[in-house]
Order: sequence, then structure tokens, then C-alpha cells
Amino acid sequence: MSITPLMPVYPRCGVRPVEGDNCHLIDEDGTRYLDFASGIAVNLLGHSHPGLIGAIQNQAAKLMHVSNLYGSPQGESLAKRLVDLTFADTVFFTNSGAEAVECAIKTARAYHQHVGNAEKFELITFTNAFHGRTMATISASNQDKMHKGFQPLLAGFKYAEWDDLESAKALMGPHTAGFLVEPIQGEGGIRPASPEFLSGLRALADENDLMLVFDEVQCGMARTGKLYAYEHYGIKPDIMATAKGIGGGFPLGACLATEKAARGMVIGAHGSTYGGNPLAMAAGEAVLDAVANDEFLAEVTAKGERLRARIEQFIGNYPELFDSVRGKGLMLGIRMKVESRPFYAHLRDNHHLLTVAAGDQTLRILPPLVAGDTEFDEFIDKLSAGAADYKVPEAA
Repeated sequence: MSITPLMPVYPRCGVRPVEGDNCHLIDEDGTRYLDFASGIAVNLLGHSHPGLIGAIQNQAAKLMHVSNLYGSPQGESLAKRLVDLTFADTVFFTNSGAEAVECAIKTARAYHQHVGNAEKFELITFTNAFHGRTMATISASNQDKMHKGFQPLLAGFKYAEWDDLESAKALMGPHTAGFLVEPIQGEGGIRPASPEFLSGLRALADENDLMLVFDEVQCGMARTGKLYAYEHYGIKPDIMATAKGIGGGFPLGACLATEKAARGMVIGAHGSTYGGNPLAMAAGEAVLDAVANDEFLAEVTAKGERLRARIEQFIGNYPELFDSVRGKGLMLGIRMKVESRPFYAHLRDNHHLLTVAAGDQTLRILPPLVAGDTEFDEFIDKLSAGAADYKVPEAA
């Protein structure tokens, strides 16, 4: 047998973590890595947060799973907290970000079906977006690398230019159901949308009874210094997908919607075997206990400003490598003048610093939100050492 037991769809590196310690991962050979990837913005409380660990342990001892055939006091509690904290009136819990976006797509279509506009089923999405790996979510992206091997794609998506309101307007037609957009692109290169762009989409949705759907899977849950990134822009979506940090490392996602937007999500319209299970709800409650307060969010903002200032000062030492820093809070990206993936691997393999490569030649910096100046000092030291001994690979 030549295939590996784990289906070989990931180009797995040599790092093999077996233990976590706050902002560090420990390999099976004992090597410690500074984790400024956070499982791609998932482990927002680090790897050994006592509140999160205790909540999961306590709930596991009581009840892990039943079924959505029964009442869910755990789900009702977490949903109520999310409703009280956000624009939303109702919540559907999922197990992942892709599932949350799938639910958001279905919710947008179901709204128009419910109000008698069955011809409205298309969502306008944007270039370089990433919405997940299901058939619907890869179809919602214009990236050929995600389409290869899975065509034909699902109908119902048109691709406008990112941060270009006129491009979105030009694609509107009788089948348009709404817009699906990341307020801050993650995989696309840590690119915040302009206020004019998002407010323009909100106006177009209002004027034409369309759904404005936000994908906050990566930029949500305190990552940017607000509980959700839409709060930076002074507007509200109709539907929003959230995941990653919401469970702090436990698989959890959610689709949030207004009462109007959720009109079509009636009994039998959607479902999930594991979605909203008591164990996931306990994790979600523990995360909100930690992050959903003004003090914690203000700390994320302040720490993000400090870290950004230090990175901006540092990159001036290597103008041949680095271009600029962008992002909000502790969702930062260093745009490079060379390809970012070889440098990301260099930092990982030679300096035990974990970051995440992204599109647009960007290095994603996504530390746990509990990181502080000690970890920032270590990060800058490792980044500096990595830049000092980095040799740009020769073009093939």
C-alpha cells in the first residue's frame, strides 16, 4: 500500500506537536515552538487555559452528546449570549467554519424563497476570498487552486473585485440574492475592507432587499479587538458565519441571523448531528466568559497596536524582504516583497517560530489573544534572527 493512513491532502511539515503550554507548542522530541499561528486563529486562549480546560472536563463528565431531537438548555444559553452580544436574533450551531458558511448561504437563499422571490439565488462574492472547502464554499471562491479536481462547481456565485463597490454593482441582476464577504480577508492576505466598500454593500442590500452575509470565521471572536469585526465599520450584516476562535480549540461554529433573514429557516430546513452538542456549548461559554468584556477587548486592541508598532519598526531593517504591515488587533499580516511561504517555512524550521503564510505574499501573525510582551519579545527576536540569516530562494 503506497497511500498513507492519513489521506495525503495536507503537505504536512516535520513539526509534530504533542503538548501545548500557553503560547508554545511542544514537539514529540521536546522542541518548543512559539505559536503565533494559533491553529490559524483558533487557539485564542492559548493551549492551557484553565477556564476552557475546566469547562470541557466538567461537561464531559456530565453529558457530551444527545441529539437535536431534544431540547438543548446548553445551546439555548450560548445562543442567548451571542444574540445579546451581536446584531443577531437567532443562531444555528455547527462544527466548523465551512459548515457555518454553508448555513449562511442556505439562509440567504431560503429568505428569498420564503418571500416569493425564488429567482433570487445568486450571491456575489469577491476575489481572493476563502470561505471553506465544501462544494458550496469552494464555489463561492474564485481561486482556481481550490477548484482543481472538483468541477463542475455549484451554480449561484459571481465574483466581483475585492473592495470594489462598482464591480459588485455591475454584477447585480434579477438573480442576485445578496453579498458574501469577509470584512477582513484572512487567507487572502490580511486585507481589511474599506469602510466605504462595506457601507456601500449595506446600502445596496437595503435598497434591493438583498442579504448582506459576513464571513467572520477568521476575523471574529475578539481577534481584531472587537467581538466581531463588523463593529469596526458601524454597520451590521443580516447573516454572519463565525467559527475558529469561538471554541478556543474545540470544534465549534455558528451561523447568526436577524429574524428577517432567518424567515426561511423553518423546521426541516437545516440540521446537524453534532452541531450544538453540550460539550461544544461548554467550550463556547468558557470562551465568551474570557473574551466578551470591554477590558479583554481593550487589551487585545492595545497589544495589537504595540505588536504592530514593533513589527513596523523592525521591517525597516530589511527593505529588500518586507513591504508593510496591515490588519487589526492581533490579526496582523506582514506583506513581503518576496514569496512568503519559503520564509514562513524558514522561521518554522530554523527558528521555531510558527506563523501562517497567506495570499498576496503575506505572512499572517495570529498569536493567542492571551500573549503579552514576553511573547512579543520572543517573537521579535525570532523574526529578527530569521530575517538575518534568510536567503531568498533562486527562481526556478
